[in-house]
Amino acid sequence: MFGDFLKTLLQPAPQPLKDSDARRAMAALLVRVARSDGVYAPEEAQRIEKLLMTRYQLGPFEAASLRAEAEQLEAEAPDTVRFTRALKEAVPYEERIHVIEGLWSVVLADGVRDQDEDALLRLVANLLGVKDQDSALARQRVEASL
Repeated sequence: MFGDFLKTLLQPAPQPLKDSDARRAMAALLVRVARSDGVYAPEEAQRIEKLLMTRYQLGPFEAASLRAEAEQLEAEAPDTVRFTRALKEAVPYEERIHVIEGLWSVVLADGVRDQDEDALLRLVANLLGVKDQDSALARQRVEASL
């Protein structure tokens, strides 16, 4: 189902993503972060849908469909580096900080801050080219809003 999209991500020098593919990559990255602690809580899935609705102006059905598609894509995708590289090339720096905020909100959605999730978030921020300080500030903003 996602063969062409995964081939695009696996190319040594992939082309910039179309908007629909950038959405898939973002959603799959959100799912990957949510699953990184071995527990994919309903609160995390709901948070992913809410983020997708807000970021892409989707209705509830469309967001749920994109999340379900992302769950399958995440399971089939080889590594996190491909998603982040695609997003880094498709999204300006300020928007990548918002991506990190979204990822932190998923991590914190179940009320548990797990070391595996923390480690993956540090890696993802680095791969997205987001400075450690900006990632920490993003986390603090999310924590303050919860």
